[in-house]
Amino acid sequence: MRPLAEQTVLVTGATGGLGRALVQRLAEHDVRVVAHGRSEPRLAALADDVERATGRRVDTVAADLAGLAEVDRLADNVLERYDALHVLVNNAGVGFGAPDGERETSADGIELRFAVNHLASYHLARRLAPLLRASAPARIVQVASAGQLALDPHDPLSETSYDGVSAYRRSKLAQVMATYDLAGDLVGTDVTVTALHPATFMDTTMVRESGRAPLSSVEEGLDATWRLVADERLDGVSGLYFDGQVEGRTDPQADDPAARAWVRALSDSLIEDALTNR
Repeated sequence: MRPLAEQTVLVTGATGGLGRALVQRLAEHDVRVVAHGRSEPRLAALADDVERATGRRVDTVAADLAGLAEVDRLADNVLERYDALHVLVNNAGVGFGAPDGERETSADGIELRFAVNHLASYHLARRLAPLLRASAPARIVQVASAGQLALDPHDPLSETSYDGVSAYRRSKLAQVMATYDLAGDLVGTDVTVTALHPATFMDTTMVRESGRAPLSSVEEGLDATWRLVADERLDGVSGLYFDGQVEGRTDPQADDPAARAWVRALSDSLIEDALTNR
């Protein structure tokens, strides 16, 4: 890998929690950071806070990843503004939601957690893959979860039976499955793809809004994520899932090539339909 001060890193979901902490640590290491969020004012506040803390100004880009057209707009923006990208950290996500919350859908009518946690990161990684390849060695880091649940081929988008926790867990397993597929697609390019469960119930707004008590610190999750972003010992390591800082075990469905194939076909179809009908 290149020295950190020579790298450009895009972090999605950067205005709070783990993403915000990662942006600041990257800035402390003189990385050129591109921080993504939904809100322009929150991004401006983040940039001001990081500059006060580190003396380094981060770049910002706004997009609502609950719409696949917005994912495309984010990718177009990055491709137009930057001639190199060395790390993509797909951190943005939607949590469990409030207890007993109703099923929500994205701007494209897709179950919200599947749309944001999986489809957005999958589509963004594919759109930015040419720039990552041209900038190699490069890395894609998927912030997933140990809370995984097999997808039902007859109801993958939780249309007939819904609860936020199950929908979240299915979306995170789909994200890990996509990690394995993307790693296979990028073999021989010097672009690696890894996924991780950073820490359990970190002390973040997402966790508190779910009604759960935090069990770990953001710093713990930051250290695990930082390892996949910046540790030279992981050069060339791809297609793996980590639980914290050790290799983890996924739901068995992730290791089933046939299951990954139908989830990928479903994902490609949903993305194509959404972007064709926009």
